[in-house]
Amino acid sequence: MEIIPSNFIEQAVINDINEKGLNKIITRFPPEPNGYLHIGHCKAVCIDFLTAQKFGGITNLRFDDTNPAKEDEEYVRSIQEDIKWLGFNWEAIYYASDYYDFLYDCAIDLIKQGKAYVCDLSADEVNAMRGTLTEAGKESPYRNRSVEENLALFADMRAGKFEDGVKTLRAKIDMAHSNINMRDPIMYRILHTTHYRQGDKWCIYPMYDFAHPLSDAKEGITHSLCSLEFEDHRPLYNWFVENCSLIKPPYPRQIEFARLNIDGTVLSKRYLQELVKGNYVDGWDDPRMPTLSALRRKGYPADAIREFCSRIGVAKSNSLVQPHILEACVRENLNANATRVMAVLQPLKVVLTNYPADKTEQCLISNNPTIENAPKHEVTFSNELYIEQEDFMEFPEGKFHRLKPDGVVRLMGAYIIKCDEVVKNEDGSIKQLNCSVIYDAQEQGIKAKGTIHWLSCKHSIPCKTRKFFNLLKEGETYQKGMLDKIINPNSLVEYNSYIEPFALEQTNAMQFVRMGYYVKDKTSTADLPVFNETVGLKDSK
Repeated sequence: MEIIPSNFIEQAVINDINEKGLNKIITRFPPEPNGYLHIGHCKAVCIDFLTAQKFGGITNLRFDDTNPAKEDEEYVRSIQEDIKWLGFNWEAIYYASDYYDFLYDCAIDLIKQGKAYVCDLSADEVNAMRGTLTEAGKESPYRNRSVEENLALFADMRAGKFEDGVKTLRAKIDMAHSNINMRDPIMYRILHTTHYRQGDKWCIYPMYDFAHPLSDAKEGITHSLCSLEFEDHRPLYNWFVENCSLIKPPYPRQIEFARLNIDGTVLSKRYLQELVKGNYVDGWDDPRMPTLSALRRKGYPADAIREFCSRIGVAKSNSLVQPHILEACVRENLNANATRVMAVLQPLKVVLTNYPADKTEQCLISNNPTIENAPKHEVTFSNELYIEQEDFMEFPEGKFHRLKPDGVVRLMGAYIIKCDEVVKNEDGSIKQLNCSVIYDAQEQGIKAKGTIHWLSCKHSIPCKTRKFFNLLKEGETYQKGMLDKIINPNSLVEYNSYIEPFALEQTNAMQFVRMGYYVKDKTSTADLPVFNETVGLKDSK
């Protein structure tokens, strides 16, 4: 069956199949377990898994855990949960740390070939001698050590005979190379830190640029798909797999694509770490965070996120995606699938003076009017109701078609009512509205231009509703250590609200009629349910 490519990556895969005779396409998603996955990772996840799926191949999940100071088992678990939630299944799980013996052997191989050496320069000295884009770098005075001396020193590094930063193992390539990444890059550094999986077995750790391509090659990865910032690292990627004699062709091919950048959304792990550790947010899954666990807690459907990644496409150059595109995908998904319920976020009491106090009626509300023959559920009607504060205006301006003094409005699924009296507290604030039901509105020819939602005071449940806004003040950008000055104190707004009992039965995001989409939060208790706003009914843009 002929496969029609939908982007340049798929075209490259087709070319490789035809030219190299590849029998199976194998990709991998290789996160470092030093934080939770965020919305920016979704594009890479989708590209890695969907590319392999399209060609009948497989995708591995590999944790590039070569930096023990920042990695933790908690992040490993969260990453697995997020990928499964997005709807993807990996063929196998691997860890770069399981390859430490293999990577060490690769380093020995390069030393024996005269292509790697132990260097005594400090990190600052290495950087100072690396040169610039227009000037060649300077060779290390330790560059021409003998193979025997390098083998002995590297063995001593592994044995823990040196302190952190005293020595490194560097590749011997070309200090005058036009690509600075090729100017004798560091392959191993000394780090006396306990690894979350390997314990204290190692005190030297491979650098990402060394471990990553060789891990790909060991797993038989055919296509290493990564974001555009690794484009300048591709020559080094190829150099390691082609120069290590332990690696045999066919070699994996690295292909870069534009990363996902969302306007107004900071996706820096450093920023997210600072927010969590500084207690500016309620953990990695705080709904104000851009992490997948946060979006899940906020009620975003996984299908909507995948649709978002599909819409923005696969490009070769970076661009800024507007957040309303993601919100639109979420809104469209929920409009088609979410159950409708009644909720009053900021209540104003209405007393129906001509409706019997001991009488109740059951009004029917469609669970989803966009679905033909969708089931309905009952909402209890009584003489005392809650409506939204914003649905009443004592001194209306413009074309206000909701409730006003001596005005009429239709209660959704129930009666037309008329506002007869505004009852106020001593401070002048509105206490309640005394209204009357117009039982014979049709006979009187009374029509209401507006329809509002409501809840029976006696038959609704107190709850807390929460809306979320940008974590940073408008116009501010992230700067390390500056969060106290730039954090938005109003990024979370809570309301004392009311909900119909039917809402407590829902586990997914639901539509609060006329108000937006909400989902029950994990902090809910039997006494006080909590609901998070997922997205508004209309594009806030």
